[in-house]
Amino acid sequence: MPRLDELVSYCDRLLDAGSFRDYCPNGLQVEGRDTVTRIVTGVTASQALIEAAAEQQADLLLVHHGYFWKGEDACITGMKRRRLKALLDRDMSLLAYHLPLDAHPELGNNACLAQRFELPITGWFGDGGGPPLACEARLAEPLTAAALGERIARALGREPLHIDAGPAQIRRIGWCSGAAQGYLEAAARHGLDAFISGEISEPTVHIAREYGIHYFAAGHHASERFGVQALGAHLAEHFGIEHFFVDIDNPV
Repeated sequence: MPRLDELVSYCDRLLDAGSFRDYCPNGLQVEGRDTVTRIVTGVTASQALIEAAAEQQADLLLVHHGYFWKGEDACITGMKRRRLKALLDRDMSLLAYHLPLDAHPELGNNACLAQRFELPITGWFGDGGGPPLACEARLAEPLTAAALGERIARALGREPLHIDAGPAQIRRIGWCSGAAQGYLEAAARHGLDAFISGEISEPTVHIAREYGIHYFAAGHHASERFGVQALGAHLAEHFGIEHFFVDIDNPV
């Protein structure tokens, strides 16, 4: 069985965590027992996920959304106290990777979405603020917006919200999981016909219409379930330990 510090160092290197300017610390956020035999993965380190990990007798909880976000109240009270106490009482570690887990070319959320959407990754792009996080596919055979929407729905198990503002034939598609609706303008300038992300906000509609690009809001949670599963499965195989994914339902 691996030591905790060995497993954390391996993940930090694998995901190149030090290269990202993020909204939260990436890596080990709560230190538990020294060795790891069982990992539970999930999207967000909610109280429900911690309790589910405890039922699985996990040594380590690996998530995409951990704690200690910029601008967050630093006081250990209320919900934060209850979550941290639940981890510490069980001597369970919390390991979290945010942007590094979006960007990884094989295990990341966006690489996993490419497989789910059955789209070839033909390039990566960003907004100029750090490593490129978004993927692009250039299609040999174009898709209609309806066909792309159906493909997204099959992949994620939910209907996306579609802002129908682009061309009738979609040849270039971009995507970035989670709350990446802010990438829409960059996607339009990049020459894409359609862009997929998790969330939508009021200005997104106007940006899509004025740039003439389709936008699909597929769900923040729904679009970020796959990277953490892929990383957990990779760690289980690499270190010879157990891995279980727990999906805490979230309609957002």
